[in-house]
Amino acid sequence: MFVPLHDNTPLKVIRFQFVTLAIIVGNVVIFLMTGAFQSDLFLANVATSFGVVPSDITLGVPQSAIPEPLTFVTYMFLHAGWIHLISNMLFLWVFADNVEDAFGYFAFTLFYLLCGIAGAFAHVMMTPDSPAPLIGASGAVSGIIGAYVLLYPKARIWILLFYRIPLRISAIWVLGGWFLLQVFSVLTAGTDSDVQVAWWAHIGGFIAGLVITLVLRSRLLIRTAN
Repeated sequence: MFVPLHDNTPLKVIRFQFVTLAIIVGNVVIFLMTGAFQSDLFLANVATSFGVVPSDITLGVPQSAIPEPLTFVTYMFLHAGWIHLISNMLFLWVFADNVEDAFGYFAFTLFYLLCGIAGAFAHVMMTPDSPAPLIGASGAVSGIIGAYVLLYPKARIWILLFYRIPLRISAIWVLGGWFLLQVFSVLTAGTDSDVQVAWWAHIGGFIAGLVITLVLRSRLLIRTAN
């Protein structure tokens, strides 16, 4: 529905968003190695081997190339195509720097991974019979969005509404609206688990980010206070 372009929230503690940049570079490099120039069959094999497959987990018949619990981390560094990759990395670049600023380098890294794991867990719990592998950074990025809207609700964000209309709007409206859209989408997606994959990961990651940030909010605000 919209593309984030820029926000007006400056960094106050860290000099540069090194962890955010490292995550973006890592995702791009992995995509270039696995999906950008490979066949659909190759990508499908990678997704099955390193993505989260709910039916494998719930039925205890793993197909992954690594221990099944590790796929809750590896899945968030794989993407299905250029649009999938770019959209996730754009959201990450616009919103993660300030969340990294609030948490600090190490805590932000842990926070990012926990939100991604929570997104995958929510997906598995809500679509336990799905044989479709879940891949992408959406769960972790959704956690970033949850943290940002709680820490910087009044921040002004430039977006492209409907991918073409430039608009400057408060974070609470654009990101709150984004979450409501995820909930609406999962409620209207029907029973096709393949369709619901991304929505549950988004919702689970967002709630995890919101809860973790809510628990630590007073400390985070003190850290970034002038």
